[in-house]
Amino acid sequence: MDLNVLWYLLLGVLLGGYAVLDGFDFGVGMLSPLAQDDRERRIVLNSIGPIWDGNEVWLVTFGGAMFAAFPEVYATVFSGYYAAFMLVLFALILRAVSLEFRGKMTSHLWRRFWDWGFFASSLLASLLFGVAVGSLLVGIPLDPQGIFAGGFFDVVLPAAHPFFPLMVGLLTTAMFVMHGAIYLYLKTEGDLQQRVKGWMWHGFGTFLVLYILTTILALATVPRALANFQHFPWAWAVVVLSVLAIGNIPRTIFAGKTGQAFLSSALVIFCLVALVGIALFPNLVTSSQADGHSLTIYNAASSAKTLGIMALIAALGMPFVLAYTGVIYWTFRGKVQLGDHSY
Repeated sequence: MDLNVLWYLLLGVLLGGYAVLDGFDFGVGMLSPLAQDDRERRIVLNSIGPIWDGNEVWLVTFGGAMFAAFPEVYATVFSGYYAAFMLVLFALILRAVSLEFRGKMTSHLWRRFWDWGFFASSLLASLLFGVAVGSLLVGIPLDPQGIFAGGFFDVVLPAAHPFFPLMVGLLTTAMFVMHGAIYLYLKTEGDLQQRVKGWMWHGFGTFLVLYILTTILALATVPRALANFQHFPWAWAVVVLSVLAIGNIPRTIFAGKTGQAFLSSALVIFCLVALVGIALFPNLVTSSQADGHSLTIYNAASSAKTLGIMALIAALGMPFVLAYTGVIYWTFRGKVQLGDHSY
């Protein structure tokens, strides 16, 4: 393994960690309108209240690592997806403001306004993240220098495969709803928890249908979907693992082992991120016009010395990130208890 492949893997780990951790935050946000009264809505908000901002550290770290390890990719992606990323940034800011401002006044209209802001921002961010992944799989227009040469709709609704990015966006949204519902079940009790159980089943059913449809569409329209499986036969193990994890979710929910269902849901997300990485490799940004214009882990990377120094920094810093995440989740484990300082 060379440093370029190492950083490709590290980016995958960071992206997978963010998808797992902030994924259930988005899912909780999209489920929040189903709460029946203000107390239930507060419980839903406070289930992620102490941790949602820490989960975003993984996204910030992912962006910083891409900038340092693959600067040309960073430049091309941020220029090509500029409008989409501005919408994502707006959604992330709106989510933070909705959480913090909701409890500043007791007015019903005030709180409902921020409740819907919380829902809309979670939905928008989830959908856009999925659409971005889908468009990367089908490719975006790049010129011979690897610079983006298209417009907003070339990344959202590419002419060659207009429905695939949207389908991946819907799949991502459903996956986060399922993930969030399972997490919310672990954090609630009583009547609300029993209703959340129904949300879990609906979330899983929707995810399963979209997973099957998206898989069929990928195999039919994305040539790179299986190309690397010929070179890396071990990649089929990831497929098998993802299918087993998906099958284990309803089994564990039915058996009342919701903690295991949450771990299975997290494993599904990691496996899907891994499959996207396998399909793209060695590309980071695939050109929809000519393979020679694609940005790979070699032609878009920083110098070997830079990658080596960054690997050392990552070896020193990642344990702290993992330790911080573990301590936060351990500290705020258990059911949600509303207090004077709760959201």
